[in-house]
Parts: sequence; structure tokens; C-alpha cells
Amino acid sequence: MAGEKLYYNDSFLLEFDARVLSCEAAGDRWHAVLERTAFYPTSGGQPHDTGRLGDAAVVEVIERDDHTIVHVLDCAVPVGPARGVIDAERRFDHMQQHTGQYILSAVFLSLFEFPTVSFHLGRDISTIDLAAKEIAPEHLEAAERRANEIVFADRPVAVRFGTAQELAEAGIRKAVDREGVLRAIEIEGCDRQPCGGTHVTRTGQIGMLLLRKCERVKQNWRVEFVCGHRALRAARGDFETLSEAAGQLSCGLPHVPAMVARALEERQTGHRARQKLVEQLAEVEALMLLATKSHAGKAKGTQIVMHVFEAVDADYLRLLATKLVAQPGVQALLASRDGNVVFAQSPGLPGEMNALLRGILAPAGGKGGGTKEFAQGRVPDPAAMEAVLGQGLKELRG
Repeated sequence: MAGEKLYYNDSFLLEFDARVLSCEAAGDRWHAVLERTAFYPTSGGQPHDTGRLGDAAVVEVIERDDHTIVHVLDCAVPVGPARGVIDAERRFDHMQQHTGQYILSAVFLSLFEFPTVSFHLGRDISTIDLAAKEIAPEHLEAAERRANEIVFADRPVAVRFGTAQELAEAGIRKAVDREGVLRAIEIEGCDRQPCGGTHVTRTGQIGMLLLRKCERVKQNWRVEFVCGHRALRAARGDFETLSEAAGQLSCGLPHVPAMVARALEERQTGHRARQKLVEQLAEVEALMLLATKSHAGKAKGTQIVMHVFEAVDADYLRLLATKLVAQPGVQALLASRDGNVVFAQSPGLPGEMNALLRGILAPAGGKGGGTKEFAQGRVPDPAAMEAVLGQGLKELRG
């Protein structure tokens, strides 16, 4: 029971009168079928329209297998006459993105022989997946420039109807194996292909087209793009972000990349200097711990260093343990108040740090693991740190 699809002939039709043939409850929603409709259903990569039907909000539009258009409503509407109103901003946005995609796909094909294998119109970003071995920045720049030339030329976008054979004879790209009368879109001097979606009537209505991102997705390349009002918002957002960065760096907009590169280089230099100082600090602190916090081990000549730090991160705790056990005959039991625990020992000692750590942490509700010579974990209760290390010391001393 497929009704007339008014959007086929006029994508700018935003209000229409129709008869509601049925309206049935479906969970917390209602499904209405009309004798004719201008509401576009989700199809071919393009999302559905929204708007109002009588007093109800149209929240989704679905096309069934038998081509019946179902309007998903937030409340029931009576069978009989009703007026439909399309969300104009959403409809025009989809028209801009969809027609822009056709131009972009045609340009990639004509310039580089990169065919489009899929299209997705998202809420903020649209994408096309291209079959190509490699896409370089030069490809993207050339395609964007050529696509916008077609947009600015304000070429007509026409709707054609015909059988699959008639459309093929007319040069419609992308053959369709379907019966009956089909619909196709023709962008003058650019592209012809079957489509049931909504489109602008002239390319100038797209406004402009911006490519945003290109990345490898499996065997294809995914290109993100925005058209029209989306492109305007994206350009405004980029400008505001760049202006904020320029303000933070105290430079003009053109100098932001160079200043960012300089800041990153200085950061890296500072990071290397800090790491060197941290290494030196760990070496000094390891010697101090050996001198002030060590206990005689069970084996002759071994030392056990036990200490709980008030505020050190896990990286420094591991580094300090590494410095300690670089000395011969040392077993280190270290922890921090934030819950990190490290057990380590010099090579050649008979202890088993992994087993020791696991056995001690489990009763305290902690977890961890590692190797015979180095193990780490966490204890949820900071107050248990002394007891945990004390138990380790007790077992190592026998």
C-alpha cells in the first residue's frame, strides 16, 4: 500500500495536505500511513525527515519492504485529513549534503578514477568511501577545488524518470536492476545516476563544500566532508579555534603552526631534561634508602629496603625500585599512599617477587603480578600499606 511520494518531484515542498489512512500504536510511539507524503524516509545513506503531522511530532520515517512510508509519531492522529509540515532546516541541510556528495563523488571519479563505494550522511559530518590504493593531499585539494567550481557555477540539478533501460540509454551512471519507472538525478555537465533522495535544484544552493579528513578504512579511503551551512559552521569553528590558539601563543593567525612547532620542541627538550633529573634523583634516593631504610636479609650480604612514600606516582616508584635492585643483593618493598606497590630484587637472589606480592596483596583486597624479580600491584586501602610491606619483610627475613 505505497502512497504517493511528493518529495520525488519537489524536494522544496515543506507543507502538504494528505489523508491519514491508518494510525496504530507501536510501543510508546504511533505508526501512521498516509495516502501521500512529503516526508522522506531513511534510505540510501540519507536520514529521514522530521516535522509535524497534525498535532503529532514526526520523529522518524520508515519505508517498508512493500514501499509503504510509515510515519513514527509521538502521539496518535485521527484517520482523515491532516496537514504535514517538514522541518525545513533539517530537510535543506540533507539536500545540501546529498547533492554535494554527488558532485564530490563525480569529481573523484573523473579526476582520478576513484569510485565511491558507500555514502553516509551523519548529523555533523558526511562521508564517502573511495576505492583507491592511495589518496594524497594533492588529490583532496584538487577534488575540493573542482567540486566548488561546479557549486559556484550554479548548474541546474534535474530529476529524470524512466525505466532502467531508458535511463541507461540516457547515460545515467550506475545501472539499476529494478522493474518499473525509476528516478534519477542529473547535475548538468557533472553527474547522472539513479536516486530517490532529496536534492537542491541548482548547485549554487549547496553554498560551498569543505573536505575535513581522510583516513584509511580497511581496503578503502574514507573522506569526511561538509556542505552549505555545515561548511560555514565548520569554518567559523576553525577560525575561533585558531584565534584562541593565536591568543594563547601571542602571535598572528598565520604564525600559529610555527609557534606550535616551537612550543612542542621546547616541551620535548624540557621533558628530556626533566627525565634526566628524575633519573638522577632516583639514583640519589636509592642510595639514601639503602643507607637509612634497609634491613638485613635472610641470606648473608643481602639488604631489604622497605618504605612507604607519601606522594610519588607509579612511574617513579618503578624507577626507584629499578635503581635499588641494580645494586647486588637488594630486595625492595616499596609503596605509595595512592595504592601502588612494587616488590623487586637484584638478579640471582632466591626470592620469588611475583608469588610474594600476590600472596600478600590478596588478603588486603589488592591485585598484582609480574616476574620472579619484579612485580607490581595496587592496594585499595592506603592505611594497609605498612601492614602489607611489613608482611613482605617478615616473609623475606624468614
